[in-house]
Amino acid sequence: MKVKVLRRDEDQVVRQSKHDLPRMQRNTAPELHPFEAAREYKRALNSVKLERVFAKPFICSLDGHRDGVYCMASHPKKLSQMLSGSADGEVRLWDLSSRTCLFNRELHKGFVHGVCFTPLGEHFLSVGQDKTIKICTLGEEVEQTTLLGKSFFKDISYHRSKDVFVTGGPEVELWSPHRADPIQTLTWGHDTTNCTVFNMVETNIFASTADDRSITLFDIRASKPIRKIKLEMRSNRLCWNPQEAFNFTVANEDHNCYTFDMRKMKRALMAHQDHVSAVMDISYSPTGREFATASYDCSLRIFDHRSGHSREVYHTKRMQRVFCVKWANDNKYITSGSDETNIRVWKATAWEKIGTQSARQRAASRYGEKLKERFKHHPEIRRISRHRHVPKAIYNARRQKHEMIQAQRRREQNLAHTRCDDEQERTAGQGREEEEGEEGEEGTWSHPICPRGRIHRGVTMRTGVALHIPRHTHTHMHTITQAHTHTHILAHASFACIFSCCSLFSGYVHI
Repeated sequence: MKVKVLRRDEDQVVRQSKHDLPRMQRNTAPELHPFEAAREYKRALNSVKLERVFAKPFICSLDGHRDGVYCMASHPKKLSQMLSGSADGEVRLWDLSSRTCLFNRELHKGFVHGVCFTPLGEHFLSVGQDKTIKICTLGEEVEQTTLLGKSFFKDISYHRSKDVFVTGGPEVELWSPHRADPIQTLTWGHDTTNCTVFNMVETNIFASTADDRSITLFDIRASKPIRKIKLEMRSNRLCWNPQEAFNFTVANEDHNCYTFDMRKMKRALMAHQDHVSAVMDISYSPTGREFATASYDCSLRIFDHRSGHSREVYHTKRMQRVFCVKWANDNKYITSGSDETNIRVWKATAWEKIGTQSARQRAASRYGEKLKERFKHHPEIRRISRHRHVPKAIYNARRQKHEMIQAQRRREQNLAHTRCDDEQERTAGQGREEEEGEEGEEGTWSHPICPRGRIHRGVTMRTGVALHIPRHTHTHMHTITQAHTHTHILAHASFACIFSCCSLFSGYVHI
């Protein structure tokens, strides 16, 4: 005799303290829960609705600059500190946690085109329109060193491990902070370079974009550039993927961003489109899965690195043209600098709650994300999750851009059909000329409307009508030659006249 005994582990049943919630036993067998899918769908629908309700991405704005903010840099060791440079030559160091300015000084006369930190964060560098490179040491008293160049500078990028940096301008130059002259000058062409960025993984390689619409790859171990391509329009900024060493994305003037593999640069891996004006800056997340873009259309967008369309768009009523964007190193915040002197701080995930969360809140959040991922292709959930409000100007511009693209596609299709028809008519005309000189012989030709149809040809002796009969419809008829009898010729001639009158518009009969 078998005796079954119920046994339960006390750790799974008994509460550890009186403040804990009672633990409920639940049988997860699917046959006992026939409506589980319907319940989970309803939970996913509620979760995506609450996501839109709590989507409030804007956190704060940092005031203090007197002119537009055109460049930013994040501290490599401290998550809460960042640099910003404006059009009036002022450089500011910010503490994002307290929302205060730690340091501000007018280091340049004119535009500040680029700022960066050293790998350890002990110094920061800035370049500007006044042909100078400023090296400042952070501490109780900021010490300042100046390097003088031959021409203005447009950008600066520091090597991740070596004590060298590269600048862009009329020439691409490799510098050491301990020397007054550049170590190496790398050029390919004569146009101004507006962006230079070191690779975060392959640290000896850096890329640049120039005003001649080119993207150039350099290796500091070589004496000349290694590769160069040209796009249809100019690229404003470039950013390497921090997790995929060979991939980078450029922000282009044609409203799109393009992702390239530096090993195969003949064709872009992905085109990211949704902006309605030029894309001015781009910044990858530390995970390498997403990137943020700043545009001349007064908006920010967040893209998945393998998606052609944005998952999020940020905008405010007062925000003007956005010239720079930076993704924080903790993957939670995005900062942007715009033309109306403000620096804005945004959430990387618009509906994410700021602050500490209990274990139950974190578990509920993960459960909701899994449900949305499971039911994301259902029409109602997809419609709610994709819906975004945009300013009227962007909405109208996007609609007009869509109409222009569709008109261009129709125009290209019409031209392609016209060229195809002309080619077929030319081929058919050549076939007719050959047929007229080969009377009494059997052959085939391609019909201009049905080029794959094989046609049987015959010529009548009395009427002089070239009779073309489709072989697949009249296979019992034979070609008329001089060896036929007079009666046979008259019969075929009468049938040829009737057939020519009936099929004059079908293209089968030629007189």
